[in-house]
Amino acid sequence: MQIQSDTRTLYQRIGGEAKLRRLVQRFYKHMDELPEALPIRWMHADNLQTAEDKLFMFLSGWMGGPQLYIEQFGHPRLRMRHISFSIGEAERDQWIQCMKHALDDVIGDEILRTELLQALYGVADFMRNQPE
Repeated sequence: MQIQSDTRTLYQRIGGEAKLRRLVQRFYKHMDELPEALPIRWMHADNLQTAEDKLFMFLSGWMGGPQLYIEQFGHPRLRMRHISFSIGEAERDQWIQCMKHALDDVIGDEILRTELLQALYGVADFMRNQPE
């Protein structure tokens, strides 16, 4: 028996736009409610809608779906756009914790959840701009 690898994009594998929107909504809900995420919550505006919209657009393209962020804002330049925030290991880990909870809430496939969390950890770690 030969096992075929899944060649669909992450965007397709999670279920497309509706599932990605749900993931991002859950992510910000956790950020808003988890006491241990308070330091990164304070980095955001009181109303999280703009951040939610931008993360959705970014992740859409990052996962192989429509390049919504690039179409509206150009290249993401993630580090440049976040340079005014102090991001170290603690902030990275808070962000990842919120994302892990959101993935657990929304993505039923454990293998896909693990794959996404590992890939997103790389993005979060790239955002660090403080020595530890």
